[in-house]
Amino acid sequence: MAQDYPKSKVLAALAAGLVAFGFAPILVRTTPETPALVLASYRTVLAVLMLLPYWLYKRNKNRAATAAKQKERLMIALAGVCLGLHFACWISSLYFTSVASASVLVTVHPVILILVERLWFKRSFARTTWIGVFLAFAGSVMLGISDSQIEQDFSNPLLGNALALSAALIFVVYLMIGQRIRQKREWVDYVFPVYFYTAITCVSLALAFGDDLLDISAVGFAAGVGLAFGPQILGHGSMNFAVKYVSPTLLSTLILVEPLFASVLAFFLFSELPPVGSMVAMAIILTGIGLTWKRKSREKSS
Repeated sequence: MAQDYPKSKVLAALAAGLVAFGFAPILVRTTPETPALVLASYRTVLAVLMLLPYWLYKRNKNRAATAAKQKERLMIALAGVCLGLHFACWISSLYFTSVASASVLVTVHPVILILVERLWFKRSFARTTWIGVFLAFAGSVMLGISDSQIEQDFSNPLLGNALALSAALIFVVYLMIGQRIRQKREWVDYVFPVYFYTAITCVSLALAFGDDLLDISAVGFAAGVGLAFGPQILGHGSMNFAVKYVSPTLLSTLILVEPLFASVLAFFLFSELPPVGSMVAMAIILTGIGLTWKRKSREKSS
């Protein structure tokens, strides 16, 4: 744990956020005709519009608290760009591979965070941590091979898996920036400007790839509303609340319930059952990442 924290508030926020995360891939699958970057744009722009009244209210009450140094503003902008790229990669991955595969691969960031802590911050870890890292990596490789060799209704599973893994890498940067900046800022004073830059990133990407932002169905717009309020404001919002009090590695590991929940929902809603090889691979990934949570490390100063 990073520091003492109001447990009831943090746990309640995380519980709501984890449930919201599970619905993200399901909402994306309800509107397959909507281009990924268009859906990401609506998700992020609508989230900004939903938060705007609350941000203005809090900003007017605490004007002195909103002052920020130039470096801090740049870090917030970078966090927003990273989150936008994360959304673009992750939502796009669902158009090429299964919900289960995308959901598992996008949540390997605890493993990446542990490696960053070891190589960058020179922290040492227990043997079980390293076993977990290699198990998770082996499971990721097995998942990619399994999805690429079977006949299914997904156009390019390897590309989808690569996009989901890229989303996880970008998410690590976003989460580490959040831990640093959130120590100095209230929740809405951090998430609103981050989501603003996220929306700019997604809209810019959509326009750059030639997508028509006005060409969206009623179902697509409804999915955007659901993604904005649920996975983004409740899901990512709960993480941005908790990252002030909980270490990034522990926090990111908690999100691992999302692929299980998403896979169960996909089975009941879409009759989407992952192949046996993929299910074994997912079990290996989750087992490996679970071992990282049991780490008893001694931290060395760099």
